[in-house]
Amino acid sequence: MPMENFSSHQQKIIKSYYKNRDSIALQRVQELVTELYLSEGKKREKVWDSIASNLEKMSVPPDRISHLRAQNKPELVAQLVQTLV
Repeated sequence: MPMENFSSHQQKIIKSYYKNRDSIALQRVQELVTELYLSEGKKREKVWDSIASNLEKMSVPPDRISHLRAQNKPELVAQLVQTLV
C-alpha cells in the first residue's frame, strides 16, 4: 500500500516503527525470556515461537536460533540478549 494513502501523522508513525524495529524486537525478547522461565508444555512452545520470530527480525542467524531452541534453556537466550543490548 503506497504511503500516499496515509496522513502525514500516520506516515511518521509508520516510519518511526520501522526505524526502531530492532529495539522493539529486543524489548519483546527480553519480556519473553521471563515468560519462558515460567511456562511449561504448549505455552512454552508458543513462547519459543515468539522468541524465534523476534530474533529473526533482529537478524540473528537461523542456525543460532535453532541451537537455542534445541537446548531449551532460557538462560542461553538471556545471555544472547545481554550481548545484543
